[in-house]
Amino acid sequence: MQDNATEVTAAGIARLAGVGRAAVSNWRRRHADFPKPVGGTETSPSFALAEVEEWLRAQGKLAEVPLRERVWQQLAGHPEGPVTALTHAGCVLLLIHDRPTDWLDMSAGSDERLAALLPAALDQVLTPRFGTGRDRTVATPDGPRLLPSAPLLRGAAELAAAQGARQTYEFLLGRHLDANPRHYTLTPAPLAELMAELAGPARTVLDPACGTGTLLRAADARPGQERYGQDSAPELAALTGLRLALSTTAAVRIAAGDTLRADAFPELRADAVLCHPPFNERNWGHDELAYDTRWEYGFPARTESELAWVQHALARLTDGGTAVLLMPPAAASRRSGRRIRADLLRRGALRAVVALPLGAAPPYNIPLHLWVLRRPEKAPAQPEVLLADAGQFAGEGRGGPDWRAVREAVRGAWRDFDRAGHLDERPGLARSLPVIDLLDDDVDLAPARHLPPPTAADGAEQLTDVRERLGETLRLAADLTPPPAATAPAAPRWPLTTVGELSRGGALTMRTGTNGGHARVPVLTDLDVLAGTAPSGTLPESDEEPLLTEAGDVVLPILGGDPVTRVVDDATAGAALGRHLVLLRPDPAALDPWFLAGFLRGTANNRQASSYASTATRLDVRRLQLPRLPLDAQRRYGARFRALDDFERALRHAGRLGEQLVRGMYDGLTDGTVTPD
Repeated sequence: MQDNATEVTAAGIARLAGVGRAAVSNWRRRHADFPKPVGGTETSPSFALAEVEEWLRAQGKLAEVPLRERVWQQLAGHPEGPVTALTHAGCVLLLIHDRPTDWLDMSAGSDERLAALLPAALDQVLTPRFGTGRDRTVATPDGPRLLPSAPLLRGAAELAAAQGARQTYEFLLGRHLDANPRHYTLTPAPLAELMAELAGPARTVLDPACGTGTLLRAADARPGQERYGQDSAPELAALTGLRLALSTTAAVRIAAGDTLRADAFPELRADAVLCHPPFNERNWGHDELAYDTRWEYGFPARTESELAWVQHALARLTDGGTAVLLMPPAAASRRSGRRIRADLLRRGALRAVVALPLGAAPPYNIPLHLWVLRRPEKAPAQPEVLLADAGQFAGEGRGGPDWRAVREAVRGAWRDFDRAGHLDERPGLARSLPVIDLLDDDVDLAPARHLPPPTAADGAEQLTDVRERLGETLRLAADLTPPPAATAPAAPRWPLTTVGELSRGGALTMRTGTNGGHARVPVLTDLDVLAGTAPSGTLPESDEEPLLTEAGDVVLPILGGDPVTRVVDDATAGAALGRHLVLLRPDPAALDPWFLAGFLRGTANNRQASSYASTATRLDVRRLQLPRLPLDAQRRYGARFRALDDFERALRHAGRLGEQLVRGMYDGLTDGTVTPD
């Protein structure tokens, strides 16, 4: 069966051919034989993938479609939509994972034969994993629905033969999630790992709002483990069930439905509950659930949906079990929830509140909290609660906080508190408080309101150190100030070339940043490049191979319009390249990296190579120009560009130190740790 049903957009064609969208528009205007649209809209048409591929190859614009890209385009352009396609692919990948010989036998024939044989084979794999009955999350698709998916399934199987069934599904699911960021609320993998570590080892794990399954995947594997999850979206529950079945040997039970209104596991008592619930839900079931037995600590107000999730988690725990929930900071202080918070404290159910840094999880502009709860076996005699604030570990870029520092600080404080039931003050970071000290009219549990500030001596010494470093940096910046500019008698008329031509000629290699990775390395983000700071990001967890930088690489952001480049030095080398960045790796025998980076920063150069949309400017790196000069002349220009870069770095560092000194002086004067004299 020819793959005529799969459609691809102009953006997809551009990715297939390695060009910009403007080039695709030009092809449509200039070539009468360019494939005609088969779907979409007038402003955003779609084309038959097979026809596009044939045309590109005939024009010499495409040697061969990379297998990963072809499979993704087949999935994204599936006639029943990407979710259905991803479900079909996941079922077949699970068959390949569990019973590879069955797939080999069925795939040897025609697409019609494959579609006819697959349902029975899939049922033998899906039933042991997901149970029986009409309410099973992953239903066995029938032959007629599978027939349009046959080219996709064969491509996914070929990809799985090269990199594994689990890795193939993670790649396809990751691309789907990345292509639809507004449809899914994702829990970052480092945060999921921290929550699982705080919950501790467990034989039975529940996530009542499981989403894409990140929290359940983070749970520490144990023999005979069972993992339960529920999500209100049936399609997402199916995708998550397949993801977990492919990535763990634990028994997996994923249900679809509204957890608060229609709990799928009312009799379950789990050792651990991990949950990233929806925030600020008004329609969570307040009116119809008034007499529900889960409200052991008080009936939540309509505006306190998060406290309903907290009590649901406690109701599903075994005695002594631990729940870790991601919470909005308002849940710790809203007056409408103070009675429930007070009862959670009095009865020893709430054990810790941890304030996370900005950027830890969506919404990224709010410092979210972690609540650690334990279903009490008996009421403690003199209960205390741990309050911790990891806000000091916030990162400067989009990549998020310093997760290593966050995990070390939070895990250490929780471990010591959980062992002894008390934690001595760790100024600015953590302390434990007797519950009685918090039971006032507000029952405000925001950690920042109760933690002691750093000692005055440490604060004064730190400000003195910042002032000395600022002075040294200002003196360095003065020494690095460029000499007066000499005016050239006439603008040189160099022969010019483009980055695209240099790439085709082998003088440099051009690569783009990845959307995910399995390597735990720092990530250089676009904001790091713009701000001149150290790599600060993290990549979403996937089996995609990250692109690691090397000394001498030139990195450019492609969004935003600012003419900025960065030459990777030894300190940055080894970091993964983040999204919205392009890496140029010059051949040192043909190009000087500083010469390349300097000329690519020219304002006029960037302006002619940029396209302008209504909301953003996008740089087409292939169109950037630079002069054809011999290597010795390149190096003279490169030395001058490098000196300018050193001066710019010194100015940026001085600015950051100046801001730190001003902020510290304001804080010191207002909290009494610094005198005005």
